[in-house]
Amino acid sequence: MPVPERRGLVSRSLLREDAYRAIRDAIVDGTFAPGERLNDTDLVAWLGVSRTPVRDALGRLEQAGLVHTKPGRHTIVSPLDVRAVHHAQSVVAAMHELAVREAVPHLAAAELDAMRAANARFAAALRAGDVAGALDADDAFHGVPVTASANQAVHTVLEQFTPVLRRVERLRFSSLAGRASVAQHERIVDLCAAGDAEAAATASRENWQTLTPLLTTPGPDGGESPSLAGP
Repeated sequence: MPVPERRGLVSRSLLREDAYRAIRDAIVDGTFAPGERLNDTDLVAWLGVSRTPVRDALGRLEQAGLVHTKPGRHTIVSPLDVRAVHHAQSVVAAMHELAVREAVPHLAAAELDAMRAANARFAAALRAGDVAGALDADDAFHGVPVTASANQAVHTVLEQFTPVLRRVERLRFSSLAGRASVAQHERIVDLCAAGDAEAAATASRENWQTLTPLLTTPGPDGGESPSLAGP
């Protein structure tokens, strides 16, 4: 398994959560490609930690569907499976719909301004072809109503399933199709500012459903392929 050249990425006091996020982000951004083997020894050297937080992180990543482990053999980065991504998309869209619905009555001018500022950064990143910047800005935009909803259950579910979608979102935000999200974000903010919780919630769900065209790829027989990338 080739690992990034930088070693000792984090301090040796690394928490399990930090190990999980570091490996997760490397999978999401393509550093660790679908089908690639993940060796405990290499991950320990890369992160500068013991095996315990690494193994714990891999267990959580398997639950999230980002890795697949064959006991006693090896762990690989999961292929982009269409069915799994469809399921994650349905859950994530529903959670953001709920978050916006619950957040609207509590959104003040500062939160609305934060959403507009995040969308401006999102648009600028798309124009510059900065996919990582676009993902960060998109996270910031949607994170405002999630935080304002104060619904810990929503936050927990999104933490598990959003990473599954991030690999697909990288494809969307690297294409012109991703620019449609800028206008969709503007509509969400406008509806939130108007206090229309139901319409804003619906608009948020529809925004997350725009990934659907990327989840259908023609198979060898002309039908739908079960995965976006093989092992």
